[in-house]
Amino acid sequence: MKKKRIAILGATGSIGKSSLDIICRDSENFEVVLLSGHCCREKLNVISKQFPSAVTVLTSEESGKEKLLKSVLETKPDITINGISGAAGLEPSIAAINAGSHLALANKETIVMAGELVIKLAKEKNINIIPVDSEHSAIFHLLKSFTQDNLISEIILTASGGPFRNKTLQELEKVTLQETLAHPTWNMGQKITIDSASMANKGLEIIEACIFFNMPIDKIKVVIHPQSIVHSMIRLCNGVIYAQLSKPDMRHPIHDAIYFPNTTPSSLEPLNFDCLTLEFFKPDTQKFPMLTFAQEAAKKGALYPCAYNAVNEEAVAAFLNQKIKFTDIPKITEQVLQSDWTGDCMNLETVLEADKKAREISKELVKK
Repeated sequence: MKKKRIAILGATGSIGKSSLDIICRDSENFEVVLLSGHCCREKLNVISKQFPSAVTVLTSEESGKEKLLKSVLETKPDITINGISGAAGLEPSIAAINAGSHLALANKETIVMAGELVIKLAKEKNINIIPVDSEHSAIFHLLKSFTQDNLISEIILTASGGPFRNKTLQELEKVTLQETLAHPTWNMGQKITIDSASMANKGLEIIEACIFFNMPIDKIKVVIHPQSIVHSMIRLCNGVIYAQLSKPDMRHPIHDAIYFPNTTPSSLEPLNFDCLTLEFFKPDTQKFPMLTFAQEAAKKGALYPCAYNAVNEEAVAAFLNQKIKFTDIPKITEQVLQSDWTGDCMNLETVLEADKKAREISKELVKK
């Protein structure tokens, strides 16, 4: 059988590490043709020694972004795993689709910023976009089992609640960066860990689900599930709920994505029900208003989701640099979203202009 040619974008991050683990477990079926990282040159060099025939790109170098986009087109991967963090992942996703590569998408910003544009392009190129976020992966595969029109009444996204689920509003005012980066169940990069603590990550996932699965925002719900065992659920029109369960391990959705459309055996540790407790709670949007802002952005559509993502990225960067408090993240987000973000979300240039404008406003607010 011909080996699948795979590009791994963001190879030095947590998604890249998990992807390489899955590929190495079945190296007879995969050939890594492209590896990219942003600024971790030493990590990328170590990885490249395992795959000496792969093209390597460090995007922080001069013309690194252009080299990556060109390399995606030239290496012609069968499937591209996009694990790049943030808005920087949008153009590589488009490059992969234009290269005729199926897309295993961990970069939710691609859909949040320009989902309708990217999905339309994928359909034109006959390309599959397979979500790698554990929640959207769960929904994607659940929906494959229920294709009848009007059968799905609700999508239910689960959220761990992050490290501050039980803190009061007053306590949130005083949380430190170190506390924010201590996630109770997942081992992730700094940005997504902070997003989990503020629940902005779930906000992004609300927008992503709305666009990717073409569901109205009032049919997408969030439930707090601290154990992170149930990755998401769908409710049918008869009221019955179907759920996807597995250990909180990103290798599960990555495995499913790179083998898609097949379901194949996995050597990953299965879920054990011998001693398992599952809890579910309603999210507190007063403490975590980033959820409400995301719902509003999804409802308004146009370039509001793009602005939501941009301001959150800038606010998180400011918090990481200890320029603002944790509770300033939603305050800055709310102010930026009060601007007019109507515009053509099907035009990449307009999307990138909105992203730039939202960042400029955000930076000014951080200074204040």
